[in-house]
Amino acid sequence: MKNKNLEIINNFHQEIVKNNIKKKFFRNFSVLMSNLRVDLNSYNKTLNVLNKKFTFDRKLKKFKNYKIIAVIGMGGSILGAEAIYNFFQKKIKKKFYFFDDVNETKILEFKKKEKLSNVLFIIISKSGNTIETLANTFSLNIIKKNSKNIILISEKNNNYLYNLSKKLNIFFIEHKSFVGGRYSVLSETGIIPAYFMGINTTRLRSNLLEFLNDKNRLFLKNSLSYITNIFNSKKYNSLILLNYSPELEKFLFWCQQLIAESLGKNNKGFLPVISNAPKDHHSLLQLYLDGPKDKIFYIFSVAEKFRVKTKFTKSLKKNYLDKKSLSTIKNAQRESLKSVLLKKKIPFREFKIKKIDENSLGQLFSYFILETVSVGNLSKINPYDQPAVEEVKVNTKKLLK
Repeated sequence: MKNKNLEIINNFHQEIVKNNIKKKFFRNFSVLMSNLRVDLNSYNKTLNVLNKKFTFDRKLKKFKNYKIIAVIGMGGSILGAEAIYNFFQKKIKKKFYFFDDVNETKILEFKKKEKLSNVLFIIISKSGNTIETLANTFSLNIIKKNSKNIILISEKNNNYLYNLSKKLNIFFIEHKSFVGGRYSVLSETGIIPAYFMGINTTRLRSNLLEFLNDKNRLFLKNSLSYITNIFNSKKYNSLILLNYSPELEKFLFWCQQLIAESLGKNNKGFLPVISNAPKDHHSLLQLYLDGPKDKIFYIFSVAEKFRVKTKFTKSLKKNYLDKKSLSTIKNAQRESLKSVLLKKKIPFREFKIKKIDENSLGQLFSYFILETVSVGNLSKINPYDQPAVEEVKVNTKKLLK
């Protein structure tokens, strides 16, 4: 699959998918596509978030002058915003903080460094009751009646954040109840922080369904047949997200949650591991290439040209690295790895992002959402729930009472 923003290349070996399985899958594919289109056009379905008609509150101009923004959330409520910031960080002029863990040192350093009245706080929790989000918010001691520098985002029901917004008259934006947190990056949770970053949110949400077009239909069909068969074979347990571009690191954390939480059920699932390259060539590559053959690889890169070049001193013998750009060196390392993976018949895919812009990132988000939901449906797994996580949340609340 190839367009002006993104190229996806599958290097799976034909023997991975048996012909009888592939035929059965192809019979199910048209049904899958039909169901996807119904969900995309149904207001109360999660995938409606990818629809062009999806709407959210844009009455944000009164907050536009804030130069420092702190986003408080957990998991899907914040990972998407972090991914957007990381991808565009070089051109974002405002200062952003992300509180996505219980970290006392980070809280204390932030309070020491910034005047809290000058900070715009975006507090996000789909349920409105997320323990870590509430703990961080009240550790900062920022909640006051008629606060003008706070945006609360949660479902509009009987939950802590929504009730707080009504009682103390704090600006509130509804988190659609039918959009699960890990699927919400292109809704309020990601788009509102992106707005304050100066990102073109319209372009970020454009071309989200390009992968369902007729010209990409065969590619999507083949990709899903391979991935679904690999997933259900249980032969491959680990999914190595091999990253050659720092701009994609936070996107991969978003991707990690999406895949692990959506598909890790019924004794099935990939363990998504984020591996930074070429650094991990010198620590994990031996295991990847010569260890257990239970891994598949997704290789990510951004087409970029580094201005910095090597320059060796004239007093030494000329080296093959002399006058090579850092991008040339990194590309050679990536191509070398791919050739070895091919030789050893280790399955991998490559995701090439051609330029750092809104369309590219939006398409990445939408592709992984559509593919993850599809693999879940084809594998008879509910990709939207998280029953095991809910059990831990309930137990935690019992211990704190």
